[in-house]
Parts: sequence; structure tokens; C-alpha cells
Amino acid sequence: METITYEVKNGLYLNITNRCPCSCTFCIRNNDDHVYGSEPLWLDHEPSVSEICDAIDQKDLASYEEVVFCGYGEPTERLDALLEVAAYIKKKSPIRIRVNTNGLSDLIHGEKTAPKLKGLIDVVSISLNATNPEDYLKMVRPKFGIGSFDAMLSFAKDCTAYVPDVVMTIVDTVTTKEEQEKSLQICNDLSVRLRIREYEG
Repeated sequence: METITYEVKNGLYLNITNRCPCSCTFCIRNNDDHVYGSEPLWLDHEPSVSEICDAIDQKDLASYEEVVFCGYGEPTERLDALLEVAAYIKKKSPIRIRVNTNGLSDLIHGEKTAPKLKGLIDVVSISLNATNPEDYLKMVRPKFGIGSFDAMLSFAKDCTAYVPDVVMTIVDTVTTKEEQEKSLQICNDLSVRLRIREYEG
């Protein structure tokens, strides 16, 4: 049985794909097949939109603070499905919808994708992880190569025009104090928030 939904604190998380264009050196997928006591998050097949919506219908959305697209893969790999599910949730509930992403959606789909989020996504959380293209390439190891860092920053900037809250994150255990300060400057320049998160793995 596929694990489509799992709970983290006060959020309902949606695991819709295992595909990802990155192979981060610190990825929690390298350590285990589940998080926060969930069932295994490796999927035998990608759930259809109807399967995802059915799984959501089994939950009381009023008991959560937010729904988060974040599983053992990059959710924007299935952007059309993500948007369809988000629209379904919006019809059911005023609950906040967040997408946790590596920010490489434009490279995945070969077009600007931030405009598609308008009216459907309330928060976009983008993994920054490094402060320059070279370090990003070494740490995140994106299949798109050295241009991935700038594409991620461009996506973040674009999101500020379509999404109410845009956040960039770095992991505390893989960044120095100096890198954290540089990360804050990058976020200030993009007019987005920075969150330094604890490593979970």
C-alpha cells in the first residue's frame, strides 16, 4: 500500500512522487525509507490525482494547520498533478497549502512555472543550501549542471509575484555562520524569507 499522506507536527504531508533531479549529499533518503514515524515513503507507483484526493478525503483537514507537498521526491516533477490536487483542496477547505521544493521546476519543465502557482499555493519553501553555483553543484548535484543555482534563484524571485509567502531554507549542519549570513543577504536581495532548519536524518 502506497504512503500518500503522512503527518508532521500540525501538517498533512503529501508524498506524490519519488522522482528528483538532484542527489543532495545530505538527503534524508540516503538514511532511511521513512520520516517522523511514517510508513515507508518509497512508492511502487506514482498515485493518480484521484488516488491523492481520495487519500486527502480520509483526513479531517480542519485538524491540520497546513497541507504540504513534500515526500520522497521533488513535488514539482508532477506539477500538473500538484496543481490539480491543490485546486481540489481549495474547493474543500481554506487550509494553507505549502510546496517544499528544490526550486528547479523551470528546468524540469522547460518554462517559467511560478505563474501557475497563483491562487493555489500559499507558501513556497525553496532549498537554497549554498551561496554560489560551484558549492551548490557539489552539494546538491543537480542533473542540470552549473546553471541550476541561478535557475533556482530566478524561480524564487518569480514566486514573489504569485505566491503570498516565499521562503528559502538552509540546513544548519551543512552551512557555516558565514554562509548563513550570505544566505540572508541573498534572501534579502530576492525579497524572500530565510529559514535555517535543523537537519532531519
